[in-house]
Amino acid sequence: MDRPAKKPADKPARGVSPSNRSLERGILVLRAFRPGSDLLGNGELAERTGLSRATVSRLAQTLVGTGMLEHDAARRAYRLAAPVLSLAHAMRSCSVMLEVAAPLMRTVAAKLHVNVGLAVPDQEDMVYLESVRYNSKVSLRTVVVGQRIPMELTSLGRAYLAVADDAQRRALLDRFKARQRSDWQRIEREIAQAAESVRRHGFCTAAWQPEVVALATPIVIANRPVHVLNMSVSTQAGVAAVTDELSKPLLDLRAAIEHALSVLA
Repeated sequence: MDRPAKKPADKPARGVSPSNRSLERGILVLRAFRPGSDLLGNGELAERTGLSRATVSRLAQTLVGTGMLEHDAARRAYRLAAPVLSLAHAMRSCSVMLEVAAPLMRTVAAKLHVNVGLAVPDQEDMVYLESVRYNSKVSLRTVVVGQRIPMELTSLGRAYLAVADDAQRRALLDRFKARQRSDWQRIEREIAQAAESVRRHGFCTAAWQPEVVALATPIVIANRPVHVLNMSVSTQAGVAAVTDELSKPLLDLRAAIEHALSVLA
């Protein structure tokens, strides 16, 4: 479910040039498009970005002019244009991490018949860079490259929070608290438990969806962004049983990826 952003002030922040502020807001407009959001009008874009309709209209027209958006005149709405996809392809094809990790992930997923994913943080979510689905049991949940999942609820997100710097983690926790008011105490406790598990064992677990258990471990390498690796299965088995089965393969896969990257360094 998309979450509307907090409305920013239309006046540029002190020390930020108007041109840079416009770029920042233009990116907010592009971020408003998610799976299932083919067409968005000015009103929907304003709601999702927190910007005024006038600002959204101006930015959307600029994005149409640069080829990032298409305008559907009949429906008075906008959709993402093909160049956005080309940017994603360029990112994936140039990623050393994916070049190294993807073949290793596919091998392990096929051998163990489990799902293996690699993700990075983006604002308050985790974004899948790679997703190999090999679990033999049919699941209603399909995870694809580029999919976003909530950071505070998932093993991927909690593993990232365990290694994020203190200031960033505190800021994120404040945002999670604001959007999870009714159940925040339990979630905060589980995030703390996951951080302790990462410190002690190198991984954490989560079962935030029915009959899906996932383990995740952060990949922290100097001068590289933090990536998070996970394995998951659709199963009726308990968390403890899945942890016993997958924790060592997960950590072994992380070690293999880290070793392969060190050879390239």
